[in-house]
Amino acid sequence: MLSPAAVLLHLASTSPARLATLRAAGIEPVVIPSEVDEEAAVREAAAASGGPLSPHELVLLLARLKAEAVAAGPGPDGAPITGLVLGGDSAFELGGRVYGKPHRPEVALERWREQRGRSGVLHSGHWLIELVDGRAVGETGATSAAVVRFADDIDDAELEAYVASGEPLEVAGAFTIDAKGGAFIDRIEGDPHTVVGLGLPTLRRMVRELGHDWPSLWNR
Repeated sequence: MLSPAAVLLHLASTSPARLATLRAAGIEPVVIPSEVDEEAAVREAAAASGGPLSPHELVLLLARLKAEAVAAGPGPDGAPITGLVLGGDSAFELGGRVYGKPHRPEVALERWREQRGRSGVLHSGHWLIELVDGRAVGETGATSAAVVRFADDIDDAELEAYVASGEPLEVAGAFTIDAKGGAFIDRIEGDPHTVVGLGLPTLRRMVRELGHDWPSLWNR
C-alpha cells in the first residue's frame, strides 16, 4: 500500500525508464503524457536564436515545454493540479553532432555502427513547476550529463539483433543502459541515472530549490 506523499509529483512523460527510476527512488508519480510538437519547437527556437541549439539548450527547452503543457491542464481527475510537475528530455552528442530518437531501424543501425568503440555524452534536461490549484508558484530547470563509452568488440550480428528487438528505436542515442543495450556499454562517467533521462541528484536539488525536502516525495 502506498503511503501519502507530502508533495505529489506529476511526471510529464510516458518514458518507462523515467517511471522505473522514480519508483526505485521511492516515488510513485502521477503520469500525465505531454503533447508537444518537438520538431516545430526546436525549429522555432533555432530560428529565433539565429542558429542551432546547443545540447544543453535543446534538452532544457523541450523539458520546459513538456512541463508547461501538463501544468496548463487539469490532472487525471479533472481538477486543477496541486504539486510538482516534472518535464524531461534527452539528447546524445557524438563527435559534435546531436542525436535524438532514431525511430527507424536503418537509422538506429547506422548510428550504432558509428558509435561502437567511441564515447559520447548523454544530456538530460529537467524542468520542475510547482502548482497550487493549477496556479504556478515556482519553477526551476537544470541539465545533467554523463559520458558513455561503448564497447569496441560489438559485431554486426549483435547490432542487427539489438535493432531488430525494437528497443533502441525510441530512445535518445539509440541505446539504453537499463535493458538489452546495457551489455554494449563499457563505462559511464557521471550520474548513471542521467542516461535513462532523469538525473536523481539533479532532481533532488531542484526539489530543494523550490523549498521541499526530497523525502517529502516518497510514497512507496
